Amino acid sequence: MTDAPRPGQPVSLAPGLRCILAPNPSAMTLWGTNTYLLGETEIAVIDPGPDDPRHLAAIRAALAPGQHISHIFVTHAHLDHSLAARPLARATGAPVLAFGGPAAGRSALMARLAAEGLTCGGEGVDAEFAPDICLADGAVVTGAGWQLQALHTPGHFCNHLCFLWAGGAFTGDHVMSWASTLISPPDGDLNDYMTSLDRLAAAHPPRLFPGHGAPVAAPAARIADLAAHRRARTAQILAALHDGPANAATLAQRLYTDTPAPLLPAATRNILAHLIDIASQKVAISEGIPSADTLFRHL
Repeated sequence: MTDAPRPGQPVSLAPGLRCILAPNPSAMTLWGTNTYLLGETEIAVIDPGPDDPRHLAAIRAALAPGQHISHIFVTHAHLDHSLAARPLARATGAPVLAFGGPAAGRSALMARLAAEGLTCGGEGVDAEFAPDICLADGAVVTGAGWQLQALHTPGHFCNHLCFLWAGGAFTGDHVMSWASTLISPPDGDLNDYMTSLDRLAAAHPPRLFPGHGAPVAAPAARIADLAAHRRARTAQILAALHDGPANAATLAQRLYTDTPAPLLPAATRNILAHLIDIASQKVAISEGIPSADTLFRHL
C-alpha cells in the first residue's frame, strides 16, 4: 500500500490482515484513517475510525460468510479513530477495548497544567469515549487465529495504545511513515512520547501499521528518525531562546518555514510541547500559563 487506496475497499496487507480506508482525508489525516480487520473468523477491528455511515457499511460489507466482528480495539480517543466504535459495537455486539477514557494515562505534569488552565488545541478529542473493557499496559487479548498485546504509548495522546501482533504493530498516531506525530499538551506530552518510542523500539516489531498512510517496512530506522527529529527540534528551540524570550506561535513561524499555513496551528502546538518539556527540565521558564502566546525564556 504505497499509493492512496480507494476508501471503502479492503486491501490485503498480510495473511489474515486487511485495511479499509475511511473517507476522511485532510492535512492531518493524509488519505484518511486506516481501519484494520484482523482474523479469518473472529474479526478484530482496530481503529474503527470516524462515525461515517459509508465507512461503517464498508467495514460490515468486508465480512465474508462465517466471519463476525468479535472485538473493537481503539488506539486512542481522537474522533478520527474512535468515534465509530460505539455505533459499530451496537451493530455487532462486539465490545470496545482501549486503555481508558480521554484523560486516562495523563502525566502528572499535564494533569497539573490542565488544572491550572492549559487548554487543548482542538485536535478533535472524543470527550465521551468510554471503552467497555479497559486494557492495562501489557494486557493480552486472543481471538481465533490472532493475539494482540496492548502497549501503552502515551505522547501523542495520553490514552494511546499500540497493539503488538506477530506480524507487526498497529501504531495509531504514535508512529507514521508520512509525517511526524502531533504532540499537543495537555493531551500530549513530549517526555512521554520519547519514552514510548523507546518502548516500541524495544518490542522489535517486524512491521508497523499506522493509523494514517502506508505501512512502515523498517520500524527501527523510522523510530530512530522520529526520536532524532525531536531532539533536533529541541536544540533549535533552545538556540532560539538564547537570543531572547519567545512564544510558541513565533517560534513555529520561524522554524517551520516550509509548513503550509493551515498546518501552522499544529506546528505551534508541537513547539509548545517542546517548550513545556524544556521548562520541566529547568532549562527555561514560562511567563504564565503555557499557551501559544506565552513567553518562555532561557534560564
